[in-house]
Amino acid sequence: MTRMFVDAWDPSYGASFEGDSGDGPASSSSAQVDVDVEVPAAEWAPIDVSRTARVPDVVFLVDGVRRNDAGLWTAEEDGTSYAGLAASYAAGVVRCDLARGVAELAGARVARGLFTASPTATDVQAGSVRYEVHRISGSGEASKLPAAVQGPLTALEIEISAVARDHGSDGADLLIVDGPLRNRRQLPRTIGFVKTQQKHYLPAAQEAIVPRLRPGQRTPVFHLGTVWGGWSWYLRLPGSSGAPWSGIVRLECSPELTPDQAIELAEVSGVTLPRFASSAYKDPRAPQNLVPIAGLERRLRGMLGDSRVLHRALALATARSR
Repeated sequence: MTRMFVDAWDPSYGASFEGDSGDGPASSSSAQVDVDVEVPAAEWAPIDVSRTARVPDVVFLVDGVRRNDAGLWTAEEDGTSYAGLAASYAAGVVRCDLARGVAELAGARVARGLFTASPTATDVQAGSVRYEVHRISGSGEASKLPAAVQGPLTALEIEISAVARDHGSDGADLLIVDGPLRNRRQLPRTIGFVKTQQKHYLPAAQEAIVPRLRPGQRTPVFHLGTVWGGWSWYLRLPGSSGAPWSGIVRLECSPELTPDQAIELAEVSGVTLPRFASSAYKDPRAPQNLVPIAGLERRLRGMLGDSRVLHRALALATARSR
């Protein structure tokens, strides 16, 4: 008899995996993968929580949010026109002191930007808010402008993470970044937390291990040979619906680490991350949307301000400039 499962995620957020049948990601990655890092490929099996892994006393979780406030167009003196995007974005860090059972906002910052390929555009002062110009390369098609926000947002996340660690860590902490590491790979003692699975990375024999993971179990560490590659592994969080890929997250750490250091971080993730898993009755993206991250997202979105007020301020500012 065919079994059916309801994804724990609210459908307005998409799905926790991007497959057509619920059996996992929809498309395959072209990355070269080495699955012999921790154990030989033929010996892959679920790995239980390590009894020797130590939970960090302090865990930092960083995330960012962004919002498109208004689309704009420029009118250049030579008669050409360029698309522009006024966007607000914010980054923040939650500091979780596991020894004391206390979580607090360790820092948060909001920035605004005007993203355009226009060679003449300048900053826009919209009331009390200033949108700083971020000039992008190429022709600057409107459809590509939202992606340009990610770079400055990532830079803001890196900056605020460093400040939070400098003021609230003894060097034995763990930093969890919501999403792939990408150009945050240089951050020490850091794990990238990927909660939506969109691509197949493993050969079929090894990927078959992923749906067999029980809560708290992980796969062996493997290596991804991509431009943003590094060490990676899958972990199942508690509270999943029972569907094959429900509650599965992919974790990654810097390729600059040794295999032993990567395996050590994988063991730490198994004893640390499950305690932050969210519950379905509280979060529409449970269990992957970690509780501290969910609270941080709400705080950051509130800091972005009223989008309607900002849209009106931008309209007035650009009207005065004509």
